Amino acid sequence: MLVRTKIACLATLLAGTTFLAATSAWAQAQPTMKDHFDGAVSTVTGSPMANLDVDMKHVLDAMKKLDPKPIPKLSAQEARKQPSAADGVKELLKEQGKPTAPEPGVTTKDMSYETSGSTQPVRIYTPDGATSPLPVLVYYHGGGFVVADLDTYDATPRAIAKGVKAVVVSVEYRHAPEAKFPAQQDDAFAAYKWALANAKSFGGDPSKVALLGESAGGNLVTNVAIMARDGNVEKPVQVVAVYPMAGTNLDTQSYKDNASAKPLDKPMMAWFYDQTVRNDADRADPRLDIVGKADLKGLPPFTVVTAQIDPLHDDGKMLADKIKAAGGQVTYRDYPGVTHEFFGMGNVVAKAKEAETAVIGDLKAAFGGTATGSTGAK
Repeated sequence: MLVRTKIACLATLLAGTTFLAATSAWAQAQPTMKDHFDGAVSTVTGSPMANLDVDMKHVLDAMKKLDPKPIPKLSAQEARKQPSAADGVKELLKEQGKPTAPEPGVTTKDMSYETSGSTQPVRIYTPDGATSPLPVLVYYHGGGFVVADLDTYDATPRAIAKGVKAVVVSVEYRHAPEAKFPAQQDDAFAAYKWALANAKSFGGDPSKVALLGESAGGNLVTNVAIMARDGNVEKPVQVVAVYPMAGTNLDTQSYKDNASAKPLDKPMMAWFYDQTVRNDADRADPRLDIVGKADLKGLPPFTVVTAQIDPLHDDGKMLADKIKAAGGQVTYRDYPGVTHEFFGMGNVVAKAKEAETAVIGDLKAAFGGTATGSTGAK
């Protein structure tokens, strides 16, 4: 009875306010009574989802309707069939009566690179009407090293290619548990070297190459930057790590605060690492425990993006702090009210659009304003 009374009072209070409305109000949805009520329940129960931005909440509500199963209870093969956050975006767009087709203005071409005696695919995104040579952005998707693929993470490379007027090379890599650590890091570096060697063949400028990765991809771009430094390979001009998997300590404050967050929670992260490592010793390897073990001196300029409602929030913050402490140049961007996977949702989440626009600006600056292409698209 007491809980119901508290919920009723909180719902009344919230009805007169925004549901932590985004600062970029141009695309901000208006909270419904259900949003107010759900927020009240989350507040009473102490859920981290009480802090949700209304746009982000609508994506997660749409994703929930697709009935995703708890990944830690599944095999890797079963987990790969579960609906993703990208599926949640498509479901929300359907509910809003909006098209779900990929954003126009970008052309794609599938190619492959060699790694460990086999090949892995890459997808080349080129802004329509662009005049080569263009800057090159090598992109690595997320998925905990286990799930997701080039199709799942299509939105970010499209938005970046169009916004920066750059060629984006979206990289696939071997997945765990079939290929254990460090297969993913090895593939990531092989793909980077392939992009440097082949940039001219797809209209890119090999002297202007940057990196961007989300989640597991944030781990990969950091490792590629380190490997390029140590291997006497041309350094990227900029590295963008979006909510990176940068450490193996699952007891940070953000893991505690967001243990039950969605779409990524602490049990899922434990499952991802269990699928990936060969043994417990791997968890202390500097390629996984970047913030605890890696040498971060002499790296290119970094942009680190984090989301408030994310177990990996502190991984990203520590990465930014430690690169800065090592004498590196870092731009740190933290976004309240949003969750893991928000980046790339700029068509439905105002703060995602804000983050994408900021990263596009960072990349343009890193390329020295040398992007010569024109998409001709609005």
